[in-house]
Amino acid sequence: MLAQASPWHLHALQRTSAEPAGALAVPARMEWGTRPGEGPDADLLGADLRGRHVLELGCGPGHNVAHVAVHRGATVTGVDLVGLQIRRARCHYGRLAGARFVAGHALHHLQATAEKYNAIYSVFGAIGLVAPELLLPALAGRLAPRGTLAFSVPHPCRAGHRPSADDRPRQDFVTLPDRTRLPIARWEFDAERWGLHLARAGLEITSSQELRDAHPGHRPTALLITARRVKAA
Repeated sequence: MLAQASPWHLHALQRTSAEPAGALAVPARMEWGTRPGEGPDADLLGADLRGRHVLELGCGPGHNVAHVAVHRGATVTGVDLVGLQIRRARCHYGRLAGARFVAGHALHHLQATAEKYNAIYSVFGAIGLVAPELLLPALAGRLAPRGTLAFSVPHPCRAGHRPSADDRPRQDFVTLPDRTRLPIARWEFDAERWGLHLARAGLEITSSQELRDAHPGHRPTALLITARRVKAA
């Protein structure tokens, strides 16, 4: 870990200080967006996940891992860069037989494991925060034949900006629980440019949709994309 704490570590530290650790009830649905109820639940990952191996990149406190493990019957591994988040996840859901939590960098996990996953997903996680030319090929290599990739990222037009016109990251900010804003680098593409990067990794988009809150006229808040493998990795 770098001498200066990352924004993600500071976010987890403040959240841990504000919220008591302990077992939580398993969420009744999976969340893809910034507000509860946005998006299509876990159906995007496959109609029947029973006995399937699923990976979440950037699992945070583990809510989605718990849902997919219990309500969909999958064996789910949640990976997060921040050890404090993994501690929170284990406190909340470590009792669940189908849920496993691992501290580590998403790219390093993909490169080190021999596991093939039937579904891989990321909810405002590693996808968009790690260089896509590195992460997406590694991800494709760990996706089982006919496996599904699904990920949500902040919508590139959420603040009135245009999507990135090139493949470079732009500056974004993480808002901590105390409302401090810290800069990060994020790749902010529209669906078309994500499609180009996915194609280079041997994946093709099967669906894309914009998530937005219920108020008319508001800009979309998230972009939700699914893809599948089109060639052997």
